[in-house]
Amino acid sequence: MQKQVCKIQPVCEPDSIYYLCITWKDNIGRGFDLILCDGQSAWTGTVSEEEISKEAVEVAMEREKYVDELCKALTLGAKRTENYCFDFSKDGSKPDVLQFSYEKLLKDVSFKLGSMELTIVSNPTEVIKELINYGLDCTAEERARNEHLQKENERLQSDWSYIMGELEKCVKAKEELEQDLYARFILVLNEKKRKIRQLRASQQSSSGDRADMATAQRASATEEDYGGSTDEESKDSDSESNSHPRPSTSANAVHKTISTDNSPHDTFDIAPSRKRRQRLPKTHSTEKKKAAVEEESSNPAPQKSGTCHAAGKSLETAKNIAEPEDLFEDF
Repeated sequence: MQKQVCKIQPVCEPDSIYYLCITWKDNIGRGFDLILCDGQSAWTGTVSEEEISKEAVEVAMEREKYVDELCKALTLGAKRTENYCFDFSKDGSKPDVLQFSYEKLLKDVSFKLGSMELTIVSNPTEVIKELINYGLDCTAEERARNEHLQKENERLQSDWSYIMGELEKCVKAKEELEQDLYARFILVLNEKKRKIRQLRASQQSSSGDRADMATAQRASATEEDYGGSTDEESKDSDSESNSHPRPSTSANAVHKTISTDNSPHDTFDIAPSRKRRQRLPKTHSTEKKKAAVEEESSNPAPQKSGTCHAAGKSLETAKNIAEPEDLFEDF
């Protein structure tokens, strides 16, 4: 059984206070018992499930919705005063019977939810005791609930204090960990920067070495090209020298005799006719030939007296006659 006690102020007696006690099983839609007491007298009545269904039809509402409105009107207590009102009236023919009604208030109008007859209780003292006991029981329950909530509040406060302490420890540990990680990060970052600087320096040095190497290779290639052309020209000059051999000593002697005997207009040029060549390699070869001739003249081999005299005369004749290359140099 469920019970709900509340106080009301009837519309007919707004200054009076009445106590309304409602008792029902499982669901108020299956019926309920109602007791009305003013502190001296008591009236009681019962509403069955059929009567509830009949009243729902009278007000043109669905039964579930009507039961919901009925529950709000009879069990909400002080919260319902703004939306619901109660009233009763006495029947002149039946002085011991009250016509009790409950209505829902709207903005401008109100409509009747239901009504019932209440009969006076012959022994209101029992009803009053029951109401007092119910109030005491409710007070005890509320006190026990309050104590339980107080203990729960203390436990929660203790847990909150413990959690705050742990949170402060966690915050402190977090800050220490952040500082440690930051210090390690700084070390790692500096090391990375140092390695990056080293790599950049090595890259720049390697780039410079590669540039120097490329320059050296280009210079070497240029020298090789120049040396190749010079060697070829030297070979050309040597081949030309071989194709035009130097006149022998006897020929030089004959030439000298002819030059002395003939007049200046009869001078013969014994230099071979050939194309002009580059002068640098030829001069170099000419100097080598002069050096070789001087060395031979300075270190003659031992021979017979006639042969030595002829060789000396030939060398003297060769010195007096200019070589073809020297003739070209004079021009």
